[in-house]
Amino acid sequence: MAKKFLIVCGGLLILVFVILVFPSNVPSGNEANLQSNYVTINLPAVDVAGNGQIAKLTVRSESGNGKILTNINQISFWIDTQDSIRTAELVAKNITRKGLSNIDLVYNIETNAPVIEGPSGGAALAIATVALLENKTLNQSVMITGTINSDGTIGQVGSVLEKAKVAKYTGATLFLVPVGEGYENNFLPEKTCTQYGSVTFCSTKYKTQTIDISKEVGIQVVEVANVNDALKYFVS
Repeated sequence: MAKKFLIVCGGLLILVFVILVFPSNVPSGNEANLQSNYVTINLPAVDVAGNGQIAKLTVRSESGNGKILTNINQISFWIDTQDSIRTAELVAKNITRKGLSNIDLVYNIETNAPVIEGPSGGAALAIATVALLENKTLNQSVMITGTINSDGTIGQVGSVLEKAKVAKYTGATLFLVPVGEGYENNFLPEKTCTQYGSVTFCSTKYKTQTIDISKEVGIQVVEVANVNDALKYFVS
């Protein structure tokens, strides 16, 4: 009888040990409770020649332990984009108040361009991550350009006019840009020359030309200050 009692107690002790050492992976608190899921968004960008390009971003969640994984088919894009991905994930966690310790986020970026600038996709990265964590569907007729800061604000970028053109060409009807970039200033040279006998003196001044990107391209352009402002247009 005593031997049987000791066997039962020993079994209970082993069970308690297993539970304590190998706890269940069931999410607790406000952890993200996602099965395999994904969100896709188009990133307007430019290549090294200044031509507009579209990169396709897919953010996918899978069971894991909080890792950020990437699958980018252009190594030059990866060099510019890695910081934006980490900042976007931080911003998304702050906005959604979701813990990510029980899932991994996988970022897949596809582009045909040999090299495209990466930081300008930061705002789109953050928006896609928020949509994934909140199980929201993004409006595919909306595109955005802008860097992402850790406080969720959207920073200025270059080549907004070219990005607006490629956004419209690929079907977007609304293009979100950082504050102050709904217009683009070009500096046009004006050369004047004066003849003094056999000598000609020339000088060049630059005249500012302001372009309304919305009118120039034929797409609605809206300036947004932060990710929360932008989400109002992407998620109804």
